[in-house]
Amino acid sequence: MVKAWLTIIGLGEDGPDGLPPASLKALDEAEVIMGPARHMALVPDAGQKRITWPVPFADGVPLLEQHRGRPTVVLASGNPFWFGAGSVIARHLEAEEWRALPGPSVFSLAAARLGWALETTTCLGLHAAPHGRLRPHLALGQRMIVTLRDGAALADLMRYLSDHGFSETSLHILEALGGPRERLRRFRADDIPPGDVLSPVAVALDVKGGGGIPHASGRSDSLFANDGQITKRPVRALTLSALAPRPGEMLWDIGAGSGSIAIEWLMAHPATRAVAIEAEPARAARIADNARALGQDRLQTVLGSAPSALADLPPPDAVFVGGGCSRALLDWLGVSLAPGTRLVANAVTLETEALLGDAHSRLGGTLMRFEISESQPLGTRRGWKSSYPIVQWSVTL
Repeated sequence: MVKAWLTIIGLGEDGPDGLPPASLKALDEAEVIMGPARHMALVPDAGQKRITWPVPFADGVPLLEQHRGRPTVVLASGNPFWFGAGSVIARHLEAEEWRALPGPSVFSLAAARLGWALETTTCLGLHAAPHGRLRPHLALGQRMIVTLRDGAALADLMRYLSDHGFSETSLHILEALGGPRERLRRFRADDIPPGDVLSPVAVALDVKGGGGIPHASGRSDSLFANDGQITKRPVRALTLSALAPRPGEMLWDIGAGSGSIAIEWLMAHPATRAVAIEAEPARAARIADNARALGQDRLQTVLGSAPSALADLPPPDAVFVGGGCSRALLDWLGVSLAPGTRLVANAVTLETEALLGDAHSRLGGTLMRFEISESQPLGTRRGWKSSYPIVQWSVTL
């Protein structure tokens, strides 16, 4: 069995003074110490080889691996496995090669200072992620704790909240938690941002204002920028129901248009994954913009036509054909997808409807036709205005 040569230590702002005996022993025995400059400055130099972890973070992993077998310590903040560096490092090593000695996370410290119940508070790491990740969680009365990169990121966050209708939100600015420089200040999102923010910085949000985004499938069409090529809200709700997203599953959204199906698939659970395939460059760019705006920047957008654009994609658990449906595409999907894959296709034209009817006769599944009408003014009264009927084929291959 390989002996653990690496110890990942969760370091607080008070440096080694707050570490338990096991962490102090690992530091004392280490031949190599790696970590960000801020953490390295907190640990006295005792003659070990000291390496400042580079930026970008991924560049430090090969440096670390060069010392495989030598007693090595990597310094990280608080709990390295909660929006920290721990998981990135661990995936490059065998399980027996490393151990972790975590400290209190910034989220735990923030909740302790404010008296907030951590299990009902949304925690997000925004120090290396866009503020759009907040969007699905912003709703009146919700509480969040987020980590930020620096004071400039705080100013951007306050502007983001105000721009999206949450200017009354209370922000608790938590600076250098757990150390001698610790400071807690309170602002509103529409206040002038402070210019003297200490790092590391976290912000606790008590959300006020705005209406938030519903968490049910079939969200408002107005959330998705589009050129008219969009699966409309009621049809989208029925389509997502047929696709049936589950945690960890992958979706291919073929002919994605505005990306509304793929984005709502991702909104179903934080572990879902999706690829949007779109042949029109302007639409592909718009899909990526929609995903970022709604906090789903993990959506992968592929510019190209199916089936040629599908060959190198990770295998899907579900496939939606929203545009570009053809006999060749359906045949390719029928022979290329793994058994158990769910396939859903919608048709508006008679030609595509005929394709789906033929596929249903050959492969089975469910064939549904639905018509949706909305009330519209009719002179001085009201009448029903029907949209084009939709035919939907769904099957588990």
